[in-house]
Amino acid sequence: MKLNLEKPIVFFDLETTGLNIGKDKIIEICMIKVNVDGTEEEKTLRINPGVPLPKEITALTGITDEDLADKPQFVDVAGEIIEFIGNADLAGYNSNKFDIPLLVEEFLRVGIDFSVLGRNMVDVQNIFHKMESRTLSAAYRFYCKKDLDAHHAANDTRATLDILKAQLDMYNDTEYKEKDGSVSKPIVNDMKKLAAFSKANNWVDLAGHIYLNDNCVECFNFGKYKGQSVAEVFQKEPSYYAWMMNADFPLNTKQVITKIKTLQSIR
Repeated sequence: MKLNLEKPIVFFDLETTGLNIGKDKIIEICMIKVNVDGTEEEKTLRINPGVPLPKEITALTGITDEDLADKPQFVDVAGEIIEFIGNADLAGYNSNKFDIPLLVEEFLRVGIDFSVLGRNMVDVQNIFHKMESRTLSAAYRFYCKKDLDAHHAANDTRATLDILKAQLDMYNDTEYKEKDGSVSKPIVNDMKKLAAFSKANNWVDLAGHIYLNDNCVECFNFGKYKGQSVAEVFQKEPSYYAWMMNADFPLNTKQVITKIKTLQSIR
């Protein structure tokens, strides 16, 4: 099924030095931009993270330190990535939880505030988990009847695009029952509606440390103050803000709590 687009959408996948958004780095990124007319553009970049790769990452991806020795660092390709993405929506597999937060973090590390505001973010994994609950390789086998050579950014990115197209075909006019008992037909060829359906949380920051409760109040999603208002905690214990700013939290999370604290101080 051809994607119904109002603007381009970029499917992308990252290979990284690890899974910690606050400190790990991108070693490979593949992006496939699907334009409104259905044409595609593809770009794959390998990136020198400036640190030795853990052995398990090399075993998983096949990428070695030698492969990356002569590659540019992220700061050298950041502009190229931004230019390729443009104003496009974003899509990936587990992208809302990992790939998008880590990409934004890499931009922040080099002084670029890459905004996701106004972009639909379609997470194919969340659609899959809500409808079937499987891994990427299983999803590819289930939807596309093919085996996937996973953990290569280009393969994973292409598979994600193919899976979304197959999902649109398979779940066209299929009913989905929400936890509250309401029934809808959410799998439609519309990126805004797919983004809403594939959103799995009410996070304020991209890493999920801060969330909006039912009253639209920013609350902690971790630690001893989990479930409590961020503003109220900072008011009664200002040192908690200082601790977070000095700890190994993603820069995006620190941006969010700084905005909350700043708004609190001017009220």
